Amino acid sequence: MRIVETLSCVLAIGGGLLAVTPALAFDGSRSGGDVMAAPVAVAPLAAPETQGLGRPGLGRPGLGRPGLDGPGMGDQALAPNLGEPTMTAPGVPPGLVPPGLIPQAVTAPALAAPVTAMEAFRSGAHWLKLGEKHKAVVSLEYAAENGHALAQWKLGRMYQEGDGVAQNDLKAFEYFSRIANSHADDNPDTPQARFVANAFVALGTYYLDGIPKTEIKRDPERAREMFSYAASYFRDPDAQYYLARLYLDGIGAPHDPRQAARWFGLSAQKGQCAAQAMLGAMLFAGDHVPRQAARGLMWLALAKDSARPDEQAWIGQLYDSAMRQATEDERALAGVYLKHWMETRRE
Repeated sequence: MRIVETLSCVLAIGGGLLAVTPALAFDGSRSGGDVMAAPVAVAPLAAPETQGLGRPGLGRPGLGRPGLDGPGMGDQALAPNLGEPTMTAPGVPPGLVPPGLIPQAVTAPALAAPVTAMEAFRSGAHWLKLGEKHKAVVSLEYAAENGHALAQWKLGRMYQEGDGVAQNDLKAFEYFSRIANSHADDNPDTPQARFVANAFVALGTYYLDGIPKTEIKRDPERAREMFSYAASYFRDPDAQYYLARLYLDGIGAPHDPRQAARWFGLSAQKGQCAAQAMLGAMLFAGDHVPRQAARGLMWLALAKDSARPDEQAWIGQLYDSAMRQATEDERALAGVYLKHWMETRRE
């Protein structure tokens, strides 16, 4: 039985006497709205280490999941409300790419007639669907050299993973940088913005550790800029999660658990399961925030239910630990919160 269904069943234990109540903010007041501004904070970062709460280190994000917007930012009562993170007006982090790192122009494929970047991109997508990755790369490179952002993003992903091409982090970095340099001011509400935000997140992960034997050195401050821009301007949930981790661990940013909780909350509302798990663990334990055990247990249950294979172990440990410590009343109330969450997401 799925965790969400299991936890919902505890409502019977509570005798049906519990009612859904508005969440309390960390300061004890009723939760308000959580409308994000579109800021850009410029500060440092580095690869966080595993510490406390069984937290995993900051590894590569789920770049195959651009635009993990899921349910959006509704159900304000379920998110912690400490006020919004303080941010400045949106702007483009300067000098994303060191000089000389933009890929050289790719020779256009031998085509019977000139084609547009969009036509080349569609051709590449067609070849990918057929499993002809070599032909796909030729078309995608042509589209990318002619400014097609989705072609650049796809090539970045292919080089990052070694999918159909020799794995090459520097080439991946270069393609993601092209997107960030050219599309940082795109309207954040357009479909393409999901891929632009994802490119910023990818750059942030590269700056966390650097790329060995290249000009891309470890630069925690630059990594934080990438995450902060995508988190604030594009409201990207993966970026919000990684930025929260920096504040929580004090790496590349001041150690500020309350600021971390704000970002975890915004990301968790959009269905980012790692953020849900971290927020749940903080609330359940009262770790730097007022303890809300039932609310924390709800977030942990949601996270465990949707965790990817590479996340299941650490999220499962947090959930199991909380369930062992929770009282019967806390479990029952968590079931009420969980039922309310599911109902609002179906509306």
